[in-house]
Amino acid sequence: MFKLIRTTSNNKDFINLVKDLDAYLKITDGEEHDFYNQFNALESLSNVVVLYNDKTPVGCGAFKKFDETSVEIKRMYVNPNTREKGLGKQILNGLEDWAKEIGFTSCVLETGKRQIKAVKFYKKCHYIPIPKYGQYKNMDNSVCFKKELT
Repeated sequence: MFKLIRTTSNNKDFINLVKDLDAYLKITDGEEHDFYNQFNALESLSNVVVLYNDKTPVGCGAFKKFDETSVEIKRMYVNPNTREKGLGKQILNGLEDWAKEIGFTSCVLETGKRQIKAVKFYKKCHYIPIPKYGQYKNMDNSVCFKKELT
């Protein structure tokens, strides 16, 4: 039985899942990992979700305020052993619902071109490509997306 909980970046299960995520990204991002990693600090995240299968944490995600109407989706991760079961969509929907509840009307995010499954996943979830923003503007590997919340 899967259960999504709302928490903060102080949650130990979230911290451990993010360690797994960072280990994966260190491999796929290669030389650019240190650049991307500097924008993934955990201490500032007060909108975090962790997905549990019974009592085992299997995935997570977070968002932070991007501008007056948008949040930026961060730290999306599903344990490789539990992928292809719709869990990423459950996490993303939980984040989008929470953002709507507190008054935001859209989500933006950045992922890497090398994260082929992530790019495909966000497109499947109705995120549309947008011009690269902020610190990602000059990064060849970056792909940015946006979704209007209705």
